[in-house]
Amino acid sequence: MSMQVEPVVEPALMEVEEHVTTTVEPPVVDRALVAQLVGDAQRQVLSVDGEGGLLAQLTKLVLESALEGEITAHLGYEKHERADDSAGNSRNGTRSKTVLTKAGPVEIDVPRDRAGTFEPVVVRKRQRRLGSIEDVVLSLSARGMTHGDISAHLADVYGSDVSKTTISTITDKVLDGMAEWQGRPLDPVYPVVFIDAIHVKIRDGQVANRPIYVALAVTVEGNRDILGLWAGDGGEGAKYWQQVLTEIKNRGVEDVLMLVCDGLKGLPESVANVWPATIVQTCIVHYADVRIMPMWAVGPLPGAGCALARAA
Repeated sequence: MSMQVEPVVEPALMEVEEHVTTTVEPPVVDRALVAQLVGDAQRQVLSVDGEGGLLAQLTKLVLESALEGEITAHLGYEKHERADDSAGNSRNGTRSKTVLTKAGPVEIDVPRDRAGTFEPVVVRKRQRRLGSIEDVVLSLSARGMTHGDISAHLADVYGSDVSKTTISTITDKVLDGMAEWQGRPLDPVYPVVFIDAIHVKIRDGQVANRPIYVALAVTVEGNRDILGLWAGDGGEGAKYWQQVLTEIKNRGVEDVLMLVCDGLKGLPESVANVWPATIVQTCIVHYADVRIMPMWAVGPLPGAGCALARAA
């Protein structure tokens, strides 16, 4: 007796292809339009950059368009439309002002309202420089250029005279921000704080090497935080370090579990005067025999276990 086994036909597996549609955003600026503008400028013998150039005219158009949009949003009606008399406010013409941009000086017409409540954002009231120019001034100042050199550079590149007083005003804004950062409150406890001094050239009348005292901490969350930077005079000294650590304590740091430093004479005593229970650990790089000893022979650093026990 023979049995006929019919083959079992398994349902065919159909692969479904997922078509992912990627939406390509159109460019904000039409390249064809830009090419047309450049071509028209060349035919009119108009320079691309510089005062009165193509970039300056485009900057004027963009700024005035943005300001017009701001006052429309402020008043609630479009330009050339009839104002709602019940609102009690309407357009009141424009006023001209010149702002310094990377494209050079640009004269723009700023719209006004009758109530005087319009506060523009793109170009604020009494603002004469756009933020990009201030960035240039700060960048040149950070590279060691004098205020006179910066003023001459802006006149050569952007075609506008910026006085030394104006440059000082720009750089002073950074000093105010640095002072606020330097005096900010700190955490009450830091597991580890690293301190060291680096010597840099500073221009103060004349160029001289001065120590910059740096304190870097590891927070309880495991993040690094620069507690501050201090410019000292002469060489690195333990007495000045005690002033720095005292300032850090006055900003709210009640305890430091471990402080890592170099072998500066008198530094452990300065730390003990501020935080008596803090473990002072000499950085392994400053051990005398570390260059000739294999790392496995160094073993645990003295005091590390005590600090970890306090942290637990």
